[in-house]
Amino acid sequence: MEIIGIGTDIIEIERIKDAINNVKTFKGRVFTKNEIEHVEKRKNPYPSYAGRFAAKEAVSKAVGTGFRGFNLVDIEIYNDELGKPYLKFYNDLEKIMEGVKFQISISHSKEYAVSTVILYKEDENKQRDII
Repeated sequence: MEIIGIGTDIIEIERIKDAINNVKTFKGRVFTKNEIEHVEKRKNPYPSYAGRFAAKEAVSKAVGTGFRGFNLVDIEIYNDELGKPYLKFYNDLEKIMEGVKFQISISHSKEYAVSTVILYKEDENKQRDII
């Protein structure tokens, strides 16, 4: 396995709440329709919005370009049935990420949300052990 990028971001949940409530276009510029639909089902959606925002920032840091060449909505965070987060990429970022695997972690407390993303490529010649 070859690690090609690591990114971490932390954000105050209140900052995201303020942006959502005070900037009409914020949600649509940052989150996909699927993300909005998923998060709005929650009683308090702001920690989940903040966690997804932190994850998108962490991806941009792991890629190493910031948001040059792609937008926040080109990254979609979704969850499996157990809540584990996954990433889906669109447009030019989908091409950039071809063959790249990832690990993502998102967490939040009362005031902050944090995310770490590791981008890597599998060594095609090595067999992966299953634990």
